[in-house]
Amino acid sequence: MSSAPTTAPTGAPEPLPPRTSAPPSRKAPIGRGIALPGKSLPFVLALVPAAIVVAIVATLVSATGFHNFGWGFFLPGSASNPNGVLIVIVGSFLTAVPALFLSMVLGLGIAIASTTYLPSFASKLLDPFVDLLAGIPSVVYGIWAYLVLAPILGTVINPWAVAHLSFLPGFAGLPTSPTSAGVGLPLAIIVLTLMALPITTLLIRDALRSIPRDLWESGLALGATRWEVMRRVGIRHGSRGIFSAVFLGFGRAIGETVAVAMVIGSSARFPANVYDVTNTMAAYMFETLDAALVNATLGKLLAELALVLLVITLVVNLLGRRLVTHIYAQEVPGL
Repeated sequence: MSSAPTTAPTGAPEPLPPRTSAPPSRKAPIGRGIALPGKSLPFVLALVPAAIVVAIVATLVSATGFHNFGWGFFLPGSASNPNGVLIVIVGSFLTAVPALFLSMVLGLGIAIASTTYLPSFASKLLDPFVDLLAGIPSVVYGIWAYLVLAPILGTVINPWAVAHLSFLPGFAGLPTSPTSAGVGLPLAIIVLTLMALPITTLLIRDALRSIPRDLWESGLALGATRWEVMRRVGIRHGSRGIFSAVFLGFGRAIGETVAVAMVIGSSARFPANVYDVTNTMAAYMFETLDAALVNATLGKLLAELALVLLVITLVVNLLGRRLVTHIYAQEVPGL
């Protein structure tokens, strides 16, 4: 007696049939053979900047011949210590720090005017000129400053400062410090200010433009003026961007070479006053590179000096980049 097959209750899913054979083999996709190199290529490209930095450091260390000039390397040069480079290190900071201060003041003023007071059409028309300043070669800045600004400083500004500001420390004219030539610290500071101005202005402007619109309109609705909203909300909100401009602008100023070498006077001595000539690390390396090709010891000294400059610029740029990543993360407590 045959029995009829049992049917599943109404609405219940029917059981799957038993698996009687192995599923057919699937062939690998045609492109799977190149999947691994394709996935690793972005990582390789991302490592290129780090590899370049490591290669530069390794090359400079190798160029020093692992020669250690000792602590005398950071002392002034003399007959007993011919390898001292303290003068050019001090000269680098004497030019970079004032130039950074001036560029920050000018950059903050330009950014506030562009984001707060200028009409939108004027801002769109004038903002590209800041980008154009960043694209001008440094040698153009140098030759322009030497031909145009140096005579003005030497014949007008420096003599006036000696006559009217000699009561201030460092402003009195000395026979050993030239004031009529126009080259020296003031001209180098002006050139570095112009060269650091674009990067500081761009960073400050972007930081100020990151202000949420509701914060800006809330301040105006409470009766505050544009300047009050900018001072109490805008600058506070963009403080990290402003600080990043300080670090990146300093790295730009302290590492400039050709333009500074053309206008600073290139003298290995501490400046006697604000009009005097001196030298910087970058300019000194640029000017003595030819001699280093035939003087092995000088080549090792320049390589070690380049390492010092590289460490300084890397530190300030890394700190600046760290702050740039947090421009939009700053919280504003309110008015």
